[in-house]
Amino acid sequence: MSIVSKEDLLNKQAEAKNTLESFTCRVLVCSGTGCIASGAQKIYDEMAKLCENLDWVSVEMQKDVPHVGVVKTGCQGLCELGPLMKIEPYDYQYVHVQVEDCKEIVERTVMEGEPVSRLFYRDHDTACPHPSDIPFLNQQTRIVLENCGNINAESIDEYIAVGGFQAMAKAFFDMSPQDVIDEVTKSGLRGRGGAGFPAGKKWSQVARQKEKVRYVVCNGDEGDPGAFMDGSVMEGDPYKMIEGMTIAAYAVGAENGYIYVRAEYPLSVKRLRMAIEQAEAYGLLGDNILGSGVNFHLHINRGAGAFVCGEGSALTASIEGKRGMPRVKPPRTVEKGLWEKPTVLNNVETYANVPKIILQGADWFRTIGTEGSPGTKTFSLTGAIENTGLIEVPMGTSLRHIIYDIGGGLKSGAAFKGVQIGGPSGGCLIEDQIDSPLDFDSVKSLDAIMGSGGLVVMDENTCMVEVARFFMNFTQRESCGKCVPCREGTKRMLEILERIVDGKGEMSDLDELEELATMVQSMALCGLGKSAPLPVISTLKRFRDEYEEHIKDKKCRAKVCTALRKFHINPEFCIGCGKCAKNCPAGAISGKIKSPYHINNDVCIKCGSCKDNCNFDAVYVEA
Repeated sequence: MSIVSKEDLLNKQAEAKNTLESFTCRVLVCSGTGCIASGAQKIYDEMAKLCENLDWVSVEMQKDVPHVGVVKTGCQGLCELGPLMKIEPYDYQYVHVQVEDCKEIVERTVMEGEPVSRLFYRDHDTACPHPSDIPFLNQQTRIVLENCGNINAESIDEYIAVGGFQAMAKAFFDMSPQDVIDEVTKSGLRGRGGAGFPAGKKWSQVARQKEKVRYVVCNGDEGDPGAFMDGSVMEGDPYKMIEGMTIAAYAVGAENGYIYVRAEYPLSVKRLRMAIEQAEAYGLLGDNILGSGVNFHLHINRGAGAFVCGEGSALTASIEGKRGMPRVKPPRTVEKGLWEKPTVLNNVETYANVPKIILQGADWFRTIGTEGSPGTKTFSLTGAIENTGLIEVPMGTSLRHIIYDIGGGLKSGAAFKGVQIGGPSGGCLIEDQIDSPLDFDSVKSLDAIMGSGGLVVMDENTCMVEVARFFMNFTQRESCGKCVPCREGTKRMLEILERIVDGKGEMSDLDELEELATMVQSMALCGLGKSAPLPVISTLKRFRDEYEEHIKDKKCRAKVCTALRKFHINPEFCIGCGKCAKNCPAGAISGKIKSPYHINNDVCIKCGSCKDNCNFDAVYVEA
């Protein structure tokens, strides 16, 4: 059907809501990338097959036939515990679901309403049957992720049933374009892509340009290692982002929009295409949307995986078919962006916030978060932490609350060492900063950046020099090479860091690192280049003793840097089996059968084969 008026949309919402409420039971299988990788597709197929046969099963059992819906949802958040499944109306949350569990779930939960308690999440041996019982979930405030995990990610009807496109209708019929811009400005919404530039200000700058051909672009090129927030929104609730983009297009007078998605997100691309096709079929995208006279067409562009294309001018160049390289500014994207026309460029999360702001108002939005950074922020929580996954919390939430209350603390009770925030161009925060609020301004004052929202938690077994080397290696490889400070400066910094982790560093290297970092930060062409030295700057400032230890003592306290490891054999544990010597590729181990063996560290190549092959834990690495 085609929805050609505001009244049609309301009627469709009522119809879709009735359809949802007609289900006696709904099986929500998490079908985000994380759970798909864990086997969720097989679980979905099995549940769909079993529920198709319920007619026959129920006749045999002489029971009423339940009306069951088996649907694919977006990310349900607890990525560490996937595959995940929720069962409505009982609100049971199952974790670590396997194909062999499906028959029992159908027979006990779908048919009888009884739980399969062994599939519940457990918090210190306490079963948590419902999402509201799980600390990881019940301490979040979900606005952007409100529908992720709760609706069919591939059904526009379900999005409409929960109020989808009502904000767009309100904007079109009850607000002028300037009213929309004013409301977004008043809300204080800041771009969630990392820079935190006020969205309303950006929109107003585009709206006042003399050039009338304008574009709305969504940056879905999420390239930070360990970040998957935008991808999860595009997979789990693409309609909300599309609605936000359409409202932005109405506000600035654009008739065409582009979603730039990295090609490594095939599921995001698939679901975005489905969502656009469904919206066009319903008349919610295209010409004369809802009979309002507003025209808006959406297009998808797939990036080839270049990290630099996350930068605005490089992204627009890539859409145009050119090599993705940043350019000198001004002019800014708002003046000359895509095809040198005024362009609104925001990321996925920013657009996904817009519908709620239009529906519930700027004052409501400002009740969440901080004065300078209203609203919520999504984070991907990864690293040495008990519960990894996708979270959304109010701006200003402390790292301590995120790591210990939501994330469940560090694995195996290890001591906290630091957290990398902002991806490879971000910084490292440490123990005495763990109570600092996470918002744009506070994080910047700590020599880091919010970035898109990746949080990589590190414990005492992490080498901070290697962390700096890892991120510098990433940014150096991803440098577009256009400007000398970034191209050459990051290369020289990487060479120094590699010397240090190889045990060949000198104390003068630290001064040179700081000098190069300052030069790159102040002279690089684009924002990505300017922020590339941040991991080095922050680790040098907070973990200088580890750098000095690598250089002076030729020692890595975390036992991570291969060249600095020294393997020894504990004679009390060694039974003289000779297995280590047989597997040593360098011939560095000597001894006699039934007597303790010895490792010659002058010959040892640090491969660790001896430790891997010892069945008695006799081989250890010197601290």
